[in-house]
Amino acid sequence: MGEKKEGSAKKQSFDWLLFKRIAGLAAPYKSRFYWAIVLTISIAILGPLRPWLVQYTLDNPLANGDLEGIWKMSILIFAVLLFHTWIQYLSAIISSKLAQQILFDLRNKVYRHLNSLQLRYFDKTPVGTLVTRSISDIETTSEIFSEGLINIIGDSLQIVVILILMFSTDWKLSLVSLATLPLLMYSGYLFKEKVKASFEDVRNQVARLNTFVQEHLTGMQIVQIFGREGEEMRRFKSINKQHRDANVRSVFYYSVFFPVVEVLSAISTGLIVWYGARGVMDDTTSLGTLIAFIMYLNLFFRPIRQLADRFNNLQMGMVASKRIFDLLDDQSDAEPKGIIPSGKLHGSIEFKDVWFSYKTNEPVLKGISFRVEMGHNVALVGATGAGKSSVIQLLSRFYPLQSGEIKVGSQNLQELNPVWLRQHIAVVLQDVFLFKGTILDNIRLYHPEISLEQVIETAKLLGAHPFIERLPKGYYQEVNERGSSLSVGQRQLISFVRAMVRNPEILVLDEATSSIDHETEELIQEAIQVMMKGRTSIIIAHRLSTIQDADEILVLDKGRLVERGTHQDLLATGTWYKSLYDAQFAHQVAG
Repeated sequence: MGEKKEGSAKKQSFDWLLFKRIAGLAAPYKSRFYWAIVLTISIAILGPLRPWLVQYTLDNPLANGDLEGIWKMSILIFAVLLFHTWIQYLSAIISSKLAQQILFDLRNKVYRHLNSLQLRYFDKTPVGTLVTRSISDIETTSEIFSEGLINIIGDSLQIVVILILMFSTDWKLSLVSLATLPLLMYSGYLFKEKVKASFEDVRNQVARLNTFVQEHLTGMQIVQIFGREGEEMRRFKSINKQHRDANVRSVFYYSVFFPVVEVLSAISTGLIVWYGARGVMDDTTSLGTLIAFIMYLNLFFRPIRQLADRFNNLQMGMVASKRIFDLLDDQSDAEPKGIIPSGKLHGSIEFKDVWFSYKTNEPVLKGISFRVEMGHNVALVGATGAGKSSVIQLLSRFYPLQSGEIKVGSQNLQELNPVWLRQHIAVVLQDVFLFKGTILDNIRLYHPEISLEQVIETAKLLGAHPFIERLPKGYYQEVNERGSSLSVGQRQLISFVRAMVRNPEILVLDEATSSIDHETEELIQEAIQVMMKGRTSIIIAHRLSTIQDADEILVLDKGRLVERGTHQDLLATGTWYKSLYDAQFAHQVAG
């Protein structure tokens, strides 16, 4: 029992701390937040003021036949109504602006955090889940300020004001009219708990749906190639059905609770009319009091009904915000800061007994050691899964190594700032990713310091300028997502220009010609020779014919460096390289 209480206390304490943290999101906008509260309090007071004025009018000017008094009170009631409407408008505007500003700041913060994470985080986290965190969860969190916290304060205060006015007017009639309140409070509690559980289910289903849609739209070509449309449609229907059912359960609770509130409101009104009418006939209750109580009751049940919805919005926002804060607080995969040396990067590279694994106890690099002198180039070859690309991942500091040391010049790679390091290393991948936008934007990647003249000069140097110039809008030609409107060779040339326009000290080519036809390969090989001139280069090659002039060839097998030497040396004395070479060229001859 003691453990249960302790756990419950911890849960309550955690929720309170979470609530305080959410409220802290409004700290940069204190004045706007305070104004929203002041206006909400004003609304809570002005609403119940109208029934009181109606009661006074009926029991005094009207009862006494004072026509002038009736006119004056009518004008006053109308003025209060107009002022109340104006205050409601200002409150809605300020609360919405506050929520949107918090949404803007929080979304920037989340995206900045995602940009600061190492690649291993994205390896284990579905993109659809991150989209849900960045879009819908943040939208839901912002509703705490637009539809939740401030409105709960206003609704609660309005209920308090109404109760004070009712009991100060006629406590017996107040007790009669509130006879259904215990049942109403119990119904509201059940509704709140059920809707909270259903919302958590909805959020989980939204994340699953986003993940599935994002993944399968990206891989639609594979789906169609293997004729999986029917099976994938079946899986989508299953996930979509669970999403629908979760939302239907939420709607069901609303559809039950609101009619219950209406029924209880009607019962309370009936009790007032039954009890109050007797009082009017017995002259123990005035007609103004009876009318005012009916108005009070309508005002009372409206915020009661809304309060359950407000608390639901607050709970939904807290669930969503907890997901967001968990993401922001997770620094286990954050990129290290590191030092930023002055001057340029010295281009020599050295690996010393490097061990690395993506998963614990499953090393993909096992004691790798080699050195590339400044201005020289080496080629990495080996079967799929030998560890070639992992060398590049470590050199770019996308992943931390488990043991050993990597040096760039005289600097330990692990001590360097990764952003600064990558500015001096150009990596060209086999699968070129182009963003939706112009060719110029994709080359510059929105770096304003890179001029159009620099881009054109680099494109001419690498042989990409002629085909770009032939496009209808040249460098301002729009490309589709992932560059699907361009050929593989064109995308590859653009990636070369993008890599070289920054004039990097180190060049990395990760199987940059493996998906290109022989005619295009000749053009790209010329571009590669230009790119490597005077730079330290590492080339991962599938086609051994493209690396025969490398200063040194390193042969990897199952994470180990098994052979090294020039092309001729390895053909003469090597075993692994010669078998790879013979198998590849025998295949070409047979083809």
